[in-house]
Amino acid sequence: MNKYKTGTTTIGIVAKDSIVLAADMQATMGHIASNSDMAKIYNINDHLAVTVAGSVGDALVLVRFLRVQANLYELEHKRPMNARACATLLSNILNANRMVPFFTQFILAGSVGGFCLFNLDIAGGVVEEKNFSFTGSGSELALSVLDKYYKPTITTKEAIKLAKEAITAAKKRDVYTGGQGIKIIVIKKDGIEELPITKYN
Repeated sequence: MNKYKTGTTTIGIVAKDSIVLAADMQATMGHIASNSDMAKIYNINDHLAVTVAGSVGDALVLVRFLRVQANLYELEHKRPMNARACATLLSNILNANRMVPFFTQFILAGSVGGFCLFNLDIAGGVVEEKNFSFTGSGSELALSVLDKYYKPTITTKEAIKLAKEAITAAKKRDVYTGGQGIKIIVIKKDGIEELPITKYN
């Protein structure tokens, strides 16, 4: 499992009343498509979620750690951990291990205290994104679609459609993006909605 790589395309889009996270579902080992049903979006709690790109083993270790810390935070503070606190925690972990790094990149989003979207790199660099974020080998292809069609007034329905189009564009030209379809979740003020798997156009 540690040898699986998610060459991948993952996307986060800030809409008027939500954040949409989307990802393809293909995992690779070298140039072999080893799994077509790989989860690349994980809930941290009822209001926080991350997409992952890179080494599956490294990503899952960090996802499990974040879930535990989010639970402990809520028990201690009597309120859910927000995205900014979670991004800071994850950034500190990645930076502390930069000499022997976790080979992964995250998009982290949450709704507690207002919608927030963060992109975190392998060394713990963290950037808050106001419009959209992207990771993975298909990023440049997806970015061309996001740049063309994103607008600040985008609705949740429009953001879902845009996410599908961006990942489909990446899948057509990036050999590491693919799998059974596109996984999409919608982070709303009252929780996280997981949509059915979408097939490529």
